[in-house]
Amino acid sequence: MLAGVSNPDRLSGLDTSFLALEDAGAHMHVGSVMLFEGPAPAYVDLLEALQSRLHLVPRYRQKLAFPPLQAGRPVWVDDPHFNPRYHLRHSGLPAPAGVAELRGLAGRLFAQRLDRSKPLWELWLVDRVGDGHFAIISKTHHALVDGISGVDIATVLFDLEPQPAPTAEAPRPWFPRPEPTAAALLAGALAELSTPSGLVDGVRDVVAHPQRTLGALGGLLSIARVSGLPGLGSAPRSPLNVAIGPHRRFTWVEGDLRQFKQIKTALGGTINDVVLTVVTGALRAHLTRRGSDVSELELKAIVPVSVRAEAERGALGNRVSTMYAPLPVYVEDPIERFAIVHDSMAGLKESGQAVGAEVLTRLTGFAPPTVLAQAARLQSHQRVFNLTVTNVPGPQFPLYLLGRRLRALYPQVPLTRNTALGIAIMSYDGALDFGLLADYDAMPDLDRLAGDLEAAIDELAAAAGASAGQPKRNGRIPRGRERDAARAR
Repeated sequence: MLAGVSNPDRLSGLDTSFLALEDAGAHMHVGSVMLFEGPAPAYVDLLEALQSRLHLVPRYRQKLAFPPLQAGRPVWVDDPHFNPRYHLRHSGLPAPAGVAELRGLAGRLFAQRLDRSKPLWELWLVDRVGDGHFAIISKTHHALVDGISGVDIATVLFDLEPQPAPTAEAPRPWFPRPEPTAAALLAGALAELSTPSGLVDGVRDVVAHPQRTLGALGGLLSIARVSGLPGLGSAPRSPLNVAIGPHRRFTWVEGDLRQFKQIKTALGGTINDVVLTVVTGALRAHLTRRGSDVSELELKAIVPVSVRAEAERGALGNRVSTMYAPLPVYVEDPIERFAIVHDSMAGLKESGQAVGAEVLTRLTGFAPPTVLAQAARLQSHQRVFNLTVTNVPGPQFPLYLLGRRLRALYPQVPLTRNTALGIAIMSYDGALDFGLLADYDAMPDLDRLAGDLEAAIDELAAAAGASAGQPKRNGRIPRGRERDAARAR
């Protein structure tokens, strides 16, 4: 079935907009660098393990099919030429094969656009990182998966024990469905445009939930005030907002989730408040070192917010909304900085900004793809925000791959055309790690910004009276074993 907005194989308006944003070096895939303990598995063993789990995520064997004349949004169809060897790559690092070389490889891989004629994901097995470690670098297009559902998929693909129980039965052989013809794609798109059931559902929701609708309208006004509409303000000028090129740098900072919890408890806020506060402190140090006047500077970060219901956990596609969070770079004192961030985020939640953004997202469900493309390009040219900061909760227990423990996971969020920096944060098994992706030429000092972020975490922790975090090992020592030893004590 190809017709109808409710068709689960047709991209949503939000997912389609991620395709439209992919232009001029801005590639809309999310990813991660996953560091494991132990020797790397043989490529053929990892390939076999991957093939044994693909039936759990059938979308990973599908590609996009585009209706002729851009008459409708793309649909997911089985790839008749699917070859898992194409998607699982194998690589090694140059000597000395350490963390610096891993970061360099990740930057190069994250700079490469995924092939739209194939399923939109890649995994790279990196044979050796330092002594006793190996890595997997993942890339998945944002149109396929958002952060929250991506965590659930990782939990499915990995094991919960070093030696998992054998599966009851082998997966059935997979046979791709025939690809739809161009005529079928066009007919489905035209049928969808003639019966925009998403609009009908939206009207029905307005009638059934008038109070929610009023809150959404207030949220839409809040979005308008920060989205650069005439007379309503926009993000300030900054060195972070320049035309980006095709190359990337990637690095990470390791954090201790327990320490972040202590800070938020001591200061009376949320972990996300702590995250935004330390990011603000790092940006203040970074811009000051570059000679920028930060005395009155308040940056704006776009903060994705999951609106995925519990029943939808594990489903592919995007169920996210956004808030535009002010980052008070002008504030020197870390406690005062935290208070401003906390009050601002509480105000945004009360304003219904995330709800309003979700309404806008739902309205794109019946917008023609040409309109979505123009809107995405317009947004990429506007200075609506200065950077992306996304915080995704991950599993708080160890994961394993072929008996090897996942030691750390450093996430990656894409860059849009006029933003040179994106910061993704993910918690996993007691850690809270930051992945920093930057334009290669605009931010040659990305490693120094990572140092600024470490210093901002230490500064806020000291001011809040929190205990010191675990020693930062920069990937050289298996942090998971350190946590196990601490728990034993």
